[in-house]
Amino acid sequence: MEQGRIFVIGDVHGCSEMLKRLVDKIGWEPANDRLIFVGDYIDRGEDSRGVVEFILALKKLSPNITCLIGNHEAIFLDYLSGMDRKLFLLNGGMNTLESYEFHKVENEDELLPPEHKEFFNSLERMVELDRYYVVHAGFKPGIDVGKQEIEDMIWIRDSFIYSDCDFGKKVIFGHTPFYEPFIMDNKIGIDTGAVYGNRLTCLELPEFRFHWVEP
Repeated sequence: MEQGRIFVIGDVHGCSEMLKRLVDKIGWEPANDRLIFVGDYIDRGEDSRGVVEFILALKKLSPNITCLIGNHEAIFLDYLSGMDRKLFLLNGGMNTLESYEFHKVENEDELLPPEHKEFFNSLERMVELDRYYVVHAGFKPGIDVGKQEIEDMIWIRDSFIYSDCDFGKKVIFGHTPFYEPFIMDNKIGIDTGAVYGNRLTCLELPEFRFHWVEP
């Protein structure tokens, strides 16, 4: 049984000031509360580096912070490894490169500070709570949660969103933006499109209470 409050924060996408205001608003207590981020910290917004730096600062205050991998972190890692550079740039990656001042580095290996490299390489696939699973995009219906492919967990959309499949626990997810939290019997979507001029949303458990900040 989890103790204290759990705050699950939706897709940030470089909106560092909104994230800072949201953490202030929820009254997070580092010694008692848990923070879970559903991924997509970077791309499209103006301050991807600032988002990562802020989360790293939070992690120094508490061990009770879990950061999941989103599809944007996955394609950034592919970009850095030279696997697929075009996909990253087509998905708002230039904003991330600009926030890391890529034009000032001679070698792309020097683009990320060591602490940031460690952050991106340490992101987790999912979190299992007493009554919920937390994952970036969702799960493939009909497949046991323990056998899900990472590709589906960070990219899936309609086949998960419109499914009434019982995954054993309710699934909290981001990835697909909604105007307001998307609630079904088997899932809760908390990406409310902060980078598109809408809210940045957080779900507080076990009270099942939503918190948000406006742009």
